Parts: sequence; C-alpha cells; structure tokens
Amino acid sequence: MKNILVTGGLGYIGSHAVISLISNNFQPIIIDNLSNSRLDVLDKIEKISGIAPKFFKGDIRDMEFLSNLFKLEKIDGVIHFAGLKDVSDSVRNPKKYFDVNVNGTKILIKQLKKFNVKKIIFSSSATIYGEPKTLPIPESHPINTINPYGENKVAVEYILNDLCVHDDEWKATSLRYFNPIGAHPSGILGEIISKKTSNLMPHILNVALKKTSQLDIYGNDYNTKDGTGIRDYIHIMDLVDGHIAALLKLDDQKGHNVFNLGTGRGVSVLELIKVFTKVTDQEIPYQFVEKRKGDLSESYADPSKAERELKWKAEKGLIEMCEDAFRWVCNEKI
Repeated sequence: MKNILVTGGLGYIGSHAVISLISNNFQPIIIDNLSNSRLDVLDKIEKISGIAPKFFKGDIRDMEFLSNLFKLEKIDGVIHFAGLKDVSDSVRNPKKYFDVNVNGTKILIKQLKKFNVKKIIFSSSATIYGEPKTLPIPESHPINTINPYGENKVAVEYILNDLCVHDDEWKATSLRYFNPIGAHPSGILGEIISKKTSNLMPHILNVALKKTSQLDIYGNDYNTKDGTGIRDYIHIMDLVDGHIAALLKLDDQKGHNVFNLGTGRGVSVLELIKVFTKVTDQEIPYQFVEKRKGDLSESYADPSKAERELKWKAEKGLIEMCEDAFRWVCNEKI
C-alpha cells in the first residue's frame, strides 16, 4: 500500500495521522468538509513534513464527489476519521449523528466496493464499552453503549465485520481509542479547541490561557483514589503511530480486527491537573460541581493485544502530553 485516503484528514487526529503517514513513506490523500477543521492545517502539515499532501474538499455522504475522487486518484487503502464526535451533542442530535457517522460510512463503503478498494482502518472509540465490568478493559469486554455516539461506532464496526465475513478479500481494523490529548511536539499542530467540547484537556488549557476563570470538575465522590473520575490518556502521536502499525499489519491479516489504543494506565482528573501545573507552572483553579449523567467513574485500556499483534505500545507519558498541549496553545494563541 502506498496511497492512503484519509477521511477527516484535517481534524485533530486525522492531521496528526497525515504527519505520521508522510514520515513512514505513505502518500496521504486528504478529504475533509471543513465542518470541524480548518484549511490552514494543510500549511501546518507542510511546514512540519516538508510535503504538501493532496487535499480535496468534500463530504463522505456525497457519492458523486467520492466517485470523481476515486476516478482521479489511485487509492490503496483508507483510514476513516470523518465524523461527528461530541458525546453530549450526539444525545441532543442523534439523527444528525447517525446520518454523518453511519450513513456516511455506508456511502463511503459503497464507493470503496465500486472501485475495489478493500482495506480500511476505522476510528472507533472506547465509549462503546460503557461502564466497565472489568479493569483494565480488554477488546473482549461486552459492548454496552450509553449514548448515540457510541452506538454509531458500534454500528460501523458491525458493518465492517459483515463486509469481511461475506467477502474474504476485505481487510478491516477498528481502533478503539481511549482519551487522546497532547499535540505535535513542534508546537505547530494540535487540537483546535471547540466551544462545544466536553473533553477535559481543552478546558484545562482554557483556564491556563485565562479564557475561563476556573475548571469545573464533575463529581468528587466517585469510588476512586481521590474521588474524581479516572481515564486512560494517550498522547496523540502515540495514537497515530498505532494507526501506522495497524496499516502495516493490514496486508497480512484476515477479516475484521479490533484493537484498543491506550496506555493501560488510569489517571484521575486531579492527577492530570497536578502534572499539568507542575510542567507548565500554570495554576488551574477548580471547583467541584454535580456529576454529569452517564459519566463513568473509571475507564482504562488493556492494550496488550495491540502490543502483541501490532508490535505497538504507547511510549509517551503525562508530562509530554501536558508539555506538548501547552506549547501548542501558547504558539497558536487559540
């Protein structure tokens, strides 16, 4: 494989994956509708990599756009990031999320079939596990989605599995992310903070930048070591390197495979704040507020399958995650 179509390739994870693809001698071809990304990310990718990747503005639900693209470009495989990703927003707008995330993927797959492209890496999520029955969470953990966003991810995984069952030429991998944070170590590329985000690190960064006065921590009476929720935070560069490992494995695998991408270490909200404060010298005032409905007390990965089969392991720690995230927002002044 050489030419890799990257859907949603100007988003947070997609853009970092493009950098990693280029550094591993793949040729990424980006499509993005810019609904949750910015065109200037292309310039940032070129500045870091020295290469201007091909970019086509369009939506994965647009069959004519996809058909024209596949006629124009030789595509060997796909990394599929495109989609809506805010859990709270998915509860408010479930039909919109289904249309973009599930129906959009169906339309993409229809075109992949038409042009005989049968290799795909899918951006899935640990959200699908719901409240953990065991910790750390293995890939064999029961699926227990608790929101439309998670239901979307499960639906796409089922679609990919069905494809592989009925046509053994298909090779598909679903990567179940835990909590990506951080930025490219250059400080040139990172996560654009959305006003709608419910993720912790963007809120910490907003407090550090004095955009908000304090951080709201949702609950301090969980059954955890300090009463705050525990998550598995993974550096964005480790995460995208997991995609390269999955891509390199794709030719040799059979059917649909799933892998957790996480560190295997649980970190509480207060622990993350403490490390961030230490490495950035920025105080983060906070207050405890009422728990949010559906929030989990504790969730972290068993990543041993990815380590065993993909020869991949997260290498970066919390210090690097915090340093790189803060460097990015200071440079970008977002």
